[in-house]
Amino acid sequence: MKTLFIPAKINAELNKKKILEISKKLPKEIEIAYSIQYKEIASEVKSILSKNHKINSFTQVLGCSSLKQKKQTQAILLISSGKFHAYSLALETKTPVFLLDSNKLIKISKLDIQELEKRKKVSYLKFLNADRVGILVSTKPGQENLQRAIDFKKSVKEKKLYLFLSNELNKSEFENFPINSWVNTACPRLDMDSSIINIGRIL
Repeated sequence: MKTLFIPAKINAELNKKKILEISKKLPKEIEIAYSIQYKEIASEVKSILSKNHKINSFTQVLGCSSLKQKKQTQAILLISSGKFHAYSLALETKTPVFLLDSNKLIKISKLDIQELEKRKKVSYLKFLNADRVGILVSTKPGQENLQRAIDFKKSVKEKKLYLFLSNELNKSEFENFPINSWVNTACPRLDMDSSIINIGRIL
């Protein structure tokens, strides 16, 4: 059976006058990131901003990928909807992130990031105090880390650890299991939930 990929794009118009006004709020050296649905709009934005800004990179953001950032970058402009990717980029890069959503510019605040860092600390404390731990393993190509999960399970002696393998990880199902803490070996952005901790934060 062949897999058919259909390119998707957002049905929205870019307010060029608004973008010119927004550009004044951005530093001179930026990177532009975008969700795939916004690629055409992102290209238009890049063309407008290139006149007065240095664009260090123009990159599609995937669900679990990390942005390769240049040192001289002063900020990241994300063209997308919702704050999920924006929060992730701000946490991972420690760089100011601006979200362009429906011709509106939103800066991810330090307070937002501090709240996320608090959640990560809470998830770590949950792991330390847990006696039953679930290890999440994805079977998706590029996310599958079964051997690392097995090695981790063997290395922790003082807790009861259980492996959970799935193609799709549904957090709403967690409450069906008597687990105190969940350790994630798949997409690193799953730890936006305080009940989950990425394995990299433990090892």
